[in-house]
Amino acid sequence: MSALFNFQSLLLVILLMICTCTYVRAVAPRLVDRNKAGFLGLFFMSARIGERLSPYVALACIAMAVTMIVQ
Repeated sequence: MSALFNFQSLLLVILLMICTCTYVRAVAPRLVDRNKAGFLGLFFMSARIGERLSPYVALACIAMAVTMIVQ
C-alpha cells in the first residue's frame, strides 16, 4: 500500500524527511538554506522543525520505532 493511503506510513515518511533534512542542514547548510521558497522550501521548513522541536521529533521517532517493533 502506498504511504499516502496509510496514515502510519505517512507519519513515518514525514518523520524521516524531518530527520534527514535536519541532518543535511547540520552537515551542509548551504544545500538547504538556498531554497527557502517554493517546493524545495519544504526541505528548509522540515529542517527548521527538526532543529526547533528536536526533543519532540526524537520522541516521535522512538514512538514510531516501538510501534513498528510491536507490529
